[in-house]
Amino acid sequence: MSRPQAFDPDAGGSNRRLAYQQELNPAQYEAVTLTEGPVLVIAGAGSGKTRTLVYRLAYLVEQGVAPWHILLLTFTRKASQEMLHRASLLIDRPLHQVAGGTFHAVCHSWLRRYGHRLGYDSSFTLMDRHDQADLVRMLRDRLPIQAGPGQFPRRETLVQIFGALINKGLDLDVLMKSDYPQFAEQTTIIADLFEHYRRHKKEHQLLDYDDLLLEGRRLLAEHDDLRLELSQRYAYIMVDEYQDTNRLQADIVRLLAFTHDNVMAVGDDSQSIYSFRGANFRNIMDFPRLFPGTRIIKLEENYRSTQPILDLTNTIIAQASEKYTKCLFTKKKQGPRPVLLQTGSENEQSRLLCQTVAELHRQGTPYRDMAVLFRAAYHSFDLEIELLREQIPFMKFGGFKFMESAHIKDLLAYLRVAANPRDSLSWNRLLQLVPGIGKKSAQKFLAQLHQDNFSLASALQWLTSHKSAKIRAATEPLAELLDQLQNPDLTPASRLNLALAYYEPILKAHFDDYPKRFRDLEHLLTITARYRALGDFLNDLTLEPPTSLADVSAAPHDYLTLSTVHSAKGLEWEAVFIIWLAEGRFPSAYSQEREEELEEERRLLYVAATRARRYLYLLYPTVSYNRYLGTTFNAVSRFLRDLPAGLVEALQVEPAW
Repeated sequence: MSRPQAFDPDAGGSNRRLAYQQELNPAQYEAVTLTEGPVLVIAGAGSGKTRTLVYRLAYLVEQGVAPWHILLLTFTRKASQEMLHRASLLIDRPLHQVAGGTFHAVCHSWLRRYGHRLGYDSSFTLMDRHDQADLVRMLRDRLPIQAGPGQFPRRETLVQIFGALINKGLDLDVLMKSDYPQFAEQTTIIADLFEHYRRHKKEHQLLDYDDLLLEGRRLLAEHDDLRLELSQRYAYIMVDEYQDTNRLQADIVRLLAFTHDNVMAVGDDSQSIYSFRGANFRNIMDFPRLFPGTRIIKLEENYRSTQPILDLTNTIIAQASEKYTKCLFTKKKQGPRPVLLQTGSENEQSRLLCQTVAELHRQGTPYRDMAVLFRAAYHSFDLEIELLREQIPFMKFGGFKFMESAHIKDLLAYLRVAANPRDSLSWNRLLQLVPGIGKKSAQKFLAQLHQDNFSLASALQWLTSHKSAKIRAATEPLAELLDQLQNPDLTPASRLNLALAYYEPILKAHFDDYPKRFRDLEHLLTITARYRALGDFLNDLTLEPPTSLADVSAAPHDYLTLSTVHSAKGLEWEAVFIIWLAEGRFPSAYSQEREEELEEERRLLYVAATRARRYLYLLYPTVSYNRYLGTTFNAVSRFLRDLPAGLVEALQVEPAW
């Protein structure tokens, strides 16, 4: 290949040179200065990954590499801009000529310029998710596709399925059985619709977000001259978060570097947790095979956590079946041991957590320096109620807050009407879930709530004596349910069970992801089980936090963070609490049938635990409530079994029977 053209790094800038060896640790320095050939940097949690990339950008330019010969691939535009800005400050010169951005953005620029080679005009339309859903609906309505047995996916779900086919490279049958079993009977129809969707896009110069990677790879694979031109232009390639790449992105990197192999991939196999988005764990493990002669550099010095926390996280990840062996260490040798706290019930878990948060806050740790992490959004429902009772401010990230979820609002509406027959909001909600009752019919019914002689009995009479036979038939099960819920001898859990049995077919009809939402509702039962009075249960739920993440600016500045682990990656706090570390919850019961999914659960716990700087609390309840089995007993997560003595401080709180 031709060498990159000469470049004067001092032209138009400062003559100051960075003292790299003094400003970086030995592993970082090696990664920064090893510029030729393939390099895989295994960057442990908190090991200065971004700093390494920033200094390598500066080093390349100071060594005479022209900025326009550098390609920096990241997963967000913000990340690339931040790195380029920090590097430009280091060497006191602008780096706007570096090609930096996401895989999608880079492929988009190629397709605007070279897309004619694949049959695309430069003016092709790029569709967003809403556009895709509209197109799917249009094709579904126009085409003579006869739906088979079972429910057919909504347009948004079909868009997700089509995206997964491209990003994961799976056969449709395999994808439907693994991720969408509730629609498996519709596989043939979905395949037909997908083919029409692809053909329509091509005929009408339309590309969706997933097509950018697919067609970007096709440009490189099918056009040797263009691949040569782009490979020589981008003589030095850096890829951030390589463990999160999918198969298309890995192919693009391999094709783009074919003339030089000057690729530095930075990532951590132990933090590969996004397979549901299409990320492929095999990419980082197979990098040395795809790039023979790869130098592997491990960043193991941690700048975030204390050594007792790292001793635990090293032990957790050491049990992974496949990994790049590394052992994180830090100069922060002193600190409290992680606490493994076994409580009696879920509510005791919540109360003890609140007490500990309050104590840390009294000792000077701001709420904003503390976080509660969990495997699934519904795991925090009970805790949210307790935090509200204790008046501890919090914000939740990842999933819905307890009272924001539509399916939970739906189910609770039945209980609210039973407790207060004049509750117009709940009546309006549950009536419009009945087939045949629209807004007008609901409004006619709601008008009678203001009458002095109104009662639940009169309401049920109105439902069952409607002039429309269709509506009478549709409302009869609802009337029967509400009559049953009036029984004063029923516990709140029993009433919720009755409502759930009625609501389950409605849930399936309204939500494509009903299996997940049904698990949320089952968990609501575990909360209900500790209440003896319906009014007490409903009153606790009326104390609502801010209604959306858009309200963050209006919330108190100092608040406790509640987050799914997936949403917490890349963040850190002084104190971290990980809840529901029980078998079937973390790891998820659904991950235990496939080894690769179970291994990702292990990595997920590793990510969660490495968010902590000084305090780490691991909690799980011994006793929980199951809709079908009643009271059940939980075992500690397999990832925390048989830990070496002294690694954690194990505390046990006896159940309050």
